[in-house]
Amino acid sequence: MHDDHCIFCKIITGKIPSKKVYEDEEIFAFHDIAPWAPVHFLLVPKTHIPSMAHVGPEHVGLLGRMMTLAPKLALENGCRPYPQGGFRIVANTGAEGGQEVQHLHVHVMGGPRPWLRG
Repeated sequence: MHDDHCIFCKIITGKIPSKKVYEDEEIFAFHDIAPWAPVHFLLVPKTHIPSMAHVGPEHVGLLGRMMTLAPKLALENGCRPYPQGGFRIVANTGAEGGQEVQHLHVHVMGGPRPWLRG
């Protein structure tokens, strides 16, 4: 299920280019176009889910896979290992939560601090 007006759906289908980090049958990951940290990529489900507020019990497996994939991809993309290194996972939800694109996505950010923002 895709939304023809959603920028992330267009990235997932290849209509808009991206710097891909990872892809499987359910998940697409790509570098953020305006990174806040030395390592900054997004994990998005291929199915169009507008936000975390729209997640239900049927999404448990998908979200679990996204959360277990995040540490692996963080290390592969330049984050140092725990405990000296690490990364941040952020899922902005709704206008007051800072969500700018209405497609569920998780930011994975890391690398040496201080970061410009975040």
